[in-house]
Formats: sequence, structure tokens, C-alpha cells
Amino acid sequence: MIDSPPQPPSRWQMARSLVLRWLVTSLAIFVAIQVVPGIEFVGPGWEIGLVALVFGLVNTALRPILTMLTCPLVLLTLGLFTLVINAVLLLLTAYIAGGLGVQFRVDSFWSAFLGGLVIAIVNTLLLWLAGEAPVRIIVRNNGPDR
Repeated sequence: MIDSPPQPPSRWQMARSLVLRWLVTSLAIFVAIQVVPGIEFVGPGWEIGLVALVFGLVNTALRPILTMLTCPLVLLTLGLFTLVINAVLLLLTAYIAGGLGVQFRVDSFWSAFLGGLVIAIVNTLLLWLAGEAPVRIIVRNNGPDR
């Protein structure tokens, strides 16, 4: 049996994945609003989708920069400092959403810390359930009894 190299995803697959991630993030933010004291939202439900869009854009633009700038801290804490980065990005999202007229508020750093943790866990769980695992592992046996 000959394995062919994996094909790049089609535009349809990329669009589907993007919309799915946006919907999952919207649901994760909704869960954080319900579970975490200090994270509040007032308004029509569709505005949570706008908050998720802002959160996704902030993550895409700033997470790599912040991770690189704080790389020694991330390594020293064995990756736990990324939870602080999540909190900062959630606080920034609340600030930007407020500027857009969306009533999404995060009261404190610790609310943002816990909210970022809840969002990350819910996102990971739902994307795993949807089959959008962020890591794919391929095991090949190239032994003598091939």
C-alpha cells in the first residue's frame, strides 16, 4: 500500500473550518459569560458572535507576538504563562468590543484569567468533538516486515 502525500485543503474545507471555529469560539465565550463571575454581556445574542470575531482577530494578530516576546517566561513556567497571555487578550477583546458598542465587560485580570481558561477548554473540547483536532498524528511503520 502506497501512501500519497496529504493534499492541501480546498477553499470549501478552509471556509468550513473557519466558520466552525468562529461558531465554537462564540459558544465558548457564551459558556465563559455564564460560568465566570466578572464576565458580563448585555445585548442581543448575535453580538456574542461579534465578540468572538474580535477575539479571533486579536488572537491571530497578537498571540504570536506576545508569545515570542514572553518566550523565556513561557519556557520557564512550562507553558503556563500562556494563560496570562489568554487573559490579556480577553481583556483587550473586551476593550475593543466596548469601542464597537458591544456591552461585553471583563471586570478584572482574574476574571479574564479564568475566562480565558474556560474558553480554551471549551474550544478544545468542541473542536475535538467536531473532528477539527488541531494536531494530527500519523504513525508509519517502516520496519523490515513492511
